[in-house]
Amino acid sequence: MSAESKLKDFGLILKLVVGIAAGVVIGLMANDAVMEVVVTAKYVMGQFIFYTVPLVILAFIAPAITRLGQNAHKMLGAGVCLAYLSAAGAATFAAVAGYVIIPHLSIATSVEGLVELPKVVFQLNIPPIMSVMTALVTAIIIGIATIWVKAVTFENILGEFESIMMQVVTRIIIPILPFFIAATFAGLAYEGSLTHQLPVFLEVIVLVLTGQFIWLTVLYTIAAIISKKNPMEVIKHYPPAYLTAVGTMSSAATLPVSLECAGKSKILCKDTVEFMVPMGATIHLCGSVLTETFFAMTISMMLYGHLPAVSTMALFILLFGIFAIGAPGVPGGTVMASLGIVVGVLGFDPAGVALLMAVFALQDSFGTACNVTGDGALALMLEGLFNSNGELEKARA
Repeated sequence: MSAESKLKDFGLILKLVVGIAAGVVIGLMANDAVMEVVVTAKYVMGQFIFYTVPLVILAFIAPAITRLGQNAHKMLGAGVCLAYLSAAGAATFAAVAGYVIIPHLSIATSVEGLVELPKVVFQLNIPPIMSVMTALVTAIIIGIATIWVKAVTFENILGEFESIMMQVVTRIIIPILPFFIAATFAGLAYEGSLTHQLPVFLEVIVLVLTGQFIWLTVLYTIAAIISKKNPMEVIKHYPPAYLTAVGTMSSAATLPVSLECAGKSKILCKDTVEFMVPMGATIHLCGSVLTETFFAMTISMMLYGHLPAVSTMALFILLFGIFAIGAPGVPGGTVMASLGIVVGVLGFDPAGVALLMAVFALQDSFGTACNVTGDGALALMLEGLFNSNGELEKARA
């Protein structure tokens, strides 16, 4: 990596850190009038960022599929299977840890007493043209159908659309992300999530963060074995994406930065990155799944006096892996998508559900950061499975 590229990476990381710090300071010192401006600014920026996400997914996945040619079907199946296995594996790891650790914990459960954020003063509604999952399915259908009919002209159009959205990402989305992150942390500090809930936050977050880093180590170790390449060449580019995810709490909103980070790796080809990273942002939620599984077991012990039976957790994990693939990559998307099995399989009542959602929200940013960082490992796995000898580059040439 060139010195200029390293300097650019450091500059983005610095901006993200400054955004987080500035947001906390503003949230702790601001009055209602100031927070009205902050909340409104965050709302408007969020509307624009989430509007572009389906377009970015379309612009990167569809052209990537056309370039993959006959490998597209195999890579699609492999990508979905890897995302499911990662989520189910993370949940299994969390469950095992839960049975070992939770009986020895004493975690406070109070999540009340937060200050209500001011209402948005000015609403500029910019609804996305489609949902994230619809965009993913549309991109897959368009890409595969373009290969079937050998539509060269349309393939070129998709390539130009990809270039257009790349400019939108680099010139608009990435520059405003530090401000969006600052507004997010200002809201957390103002309502008290970073101070009033600090004891709960610290005790639980140390456990889940440790679990997330262990699972990332497992994923990248497997990726290294499959690809026979050094995973550090991927991991070292991911700090900006990790920090962005911490601030946005959304895999979808972090997607532009994730693409930029993974694209800098010398061992990941462009086609693999532009295929797996956007798809991973939509269907790969290993960090969130790991965290929710551990929290659900903890809350079961707190409220109901026992951990779920092993057979119950096994069914929960099998279903959770499927639900996670369909969960939206937005703040709280994983827990919202899984409420059906939390109630139906684990037997949570409304109090348990409310506590799970509240505690999950306290650490959602770190689960998201684990999700997006794990996407790099899945991309490296696909690289080993389908491009070990440069097959994709040869096909594109």
